[in-house]
Amino acid sequence: MTTRQHDASVYEQIQGEERFQELKRRFRSWAFPMTAAFLAWYLLYVVLSAWARDFMSIKVLGNINVALIFGLLQFVSTFLIAWAYSRYAEKKLDPVADEIRHEVEGRTE
Repeated sequence: MTTRQHDASVYEQIQGEERFQELKRRFRSWAFPMTAAFLAWYLLYVVLSAWARDFMSIKVLGNINVALIFGLLQFVSTFLIAWAYSRYAEKKLDPVADEIRHEVEGRTE
């Protein structure tokens, strides 16, 4: 029981530290705008599919229409966001998270 209380107090202390708050700020400053941008892009696709059927049915190449291209671009944008996040995390988040993790491991040993 004392180990759990000790672990909880260590984690509560870490959460209050400036580095942890900076880590959360960095994560949120990337994740929230990117999430909003992706949701806007997705909702544009849905709205155009529902209310701009003439535009979405325009044939671009053979039987490939605008709707199909937009749908495929949803997948492309998802993979690009995942790739961009992994690069961002590697440069901006992981170094700080590693420092915090090593500090926590040192406190709990």
